[in-house]
Order: sequence, then C-alpha cells, then structure tokens
Amino acid sequence: MVVVSYPVALLLLIVIAVPVGGQVSTPAVLWGLLSGVGQAFGVWWFYAALGSGPISVVSPLTAILVAGIPVGVGLALGERPGPVALVGVLLALAAVVLVSREAADEPLARRESSTDDHDTPHKFTLKVAWLTVGSGVAFGLNFVVLHQVPVEAELWPLVFGRLAAAAIVLLAAAATANLVLERGVSLRLALLAGVLDTVANVATLVALQSSMLSLAGVLIALYPAATVLLAIVVLRERVTRWQAIGMVLALVSVGMIAAG
Repeated sequence: MVVVSYPVALLLLIVIAVPVGGQVSTPAVLWGLLSGVGQAFGVWWFYAALGSGPISVVSPLTAILVAGIPVGVGLALGERPGPVALVGVLLALAAVVLVSREAADEPLARRESSTDDHDTPHKFTLKVAWLTVGSGVAFGLNFVVLHQVPVEAELWPLVFGRLAAAAIVLLAAAATANLVLERGVSLRLALLAGVLDTVANVATLVALQSSMLSLAGVLIALYPAATVLLAIVVLRERVTRWQAIGMVLALVSVGMIAAG
C-alpha cells in the first residue's frame, strides 16, 4: 500500500507546494528529511512488530509513546499548558491507550486461533519490544521535528519529508522482494490513501505550527479514536465498553484542551 501511496503523496505535495511558495532553506530541508526518515522507520517497525508480536500489547504501547513524547518534549522546552488543558492531555493519553487496546482485541483473537494450528504464537519478545518502542519513538519524534520546521518554508518540509520516506519505503520493499504494484481495488485504495496522506500531513504541520507541541501532539495522537469511529460507521463493527469509554474520554479531552 505505502509503495504506491507515498509516491502519490509526494507528487501531490509538490503540486500544492509550488503555488503556495515558501522559502526553501537549509533548516527546512534538513528538518523535512528527518521527519520523513522518522515516518518511514515508524511505519516499517510498527508493521514488523504487529507481524511478530501480540497486537493487544504492540498497539497501545506504540500509541502511548506517540502521544507521550510530544507532551514530554513540549514540557521540557518550557511549554506550560493551563490546568484545564493539562488535565485534558492526561485524559487524551488514557483515551489513546483504551481505544488502541480494545481495537486490537478482535483481530488478536482471530490471529491466535489461526496460529494455534501452526504452533506459531505471537509473543512479546525482546525483538518485538524494540520494534514497538522504536516505532512509537519514531512517530512521536516526527511531531517534534515538524514543530521545529520554519514557518516561512510553508509546505516544502513536507515535500522533502515525503521524498525521504518514499525512498526508504521503496528501497526496503525492493530489498525484501515486496516491490509489487497494486492493481484493481487495491490500487484505487492506495491512490486514495495517498490523497488522504497528503491532507493529513498538511493538517498536521499547520496544527503543530499553530499551537503548543504538548497540546497539538497529543490531539493528533488521538487518531485511533477516529479509526474506531470509522470502523463503527462504515464497517458496522460493534463498540466495546472500553472503546466507548475511550471515545468519551477523547471527546472530553479535546474540549478541555481547546478550552484550556
């Protein structure tokens, strides 16, 4: 999927960045490339961890790192959210864990039933732990990096970031004999993913440049809640008790952070 969506997103970002303009400075290029490296390795390690370890552990641990790192770095850099916003951040962290954990329960059950026949249980080994932590740190630091890009560069850091990410993904796919062009429905979905990826990247950059890192980062990290909501609406999946609690906490946290 990313073999198609990342290059598509790169082309779309170039098309948008050219008319928008902006100053292509050395910091813009370097921060952008570093962001792309973080995204590429974050995706790579995350899917490697999911393929080898228990989803119910990998998913929430990754999510809490993605949400927690921008908060920690922001506070370390001197950001001081108001008390209401700070409580909202704590609620958001809890919401991320709850939604991510419960969203993984059903696939985990299916996978465990299938692995019973092949005697290949997915355990949280040291390798899986390193992949999980590495993925969470890479994604979390990506927000930190994007927060540092110069505002006058406009969208060019995203272009260089997607360039680096696409290059890494394509090289990794070629090295592992997974460089296969999607076809049919898969190709159309990959193209749509590229469009959505572009929108998400632009929105992420704007949010990080318009607010405190500790606040914008944790709000962006609430993406698992949106995934669960779409699964409920589009796929008619049933919401569990913990998912419902997580969704409510997410909504409350957004309101408190916005008010604080």
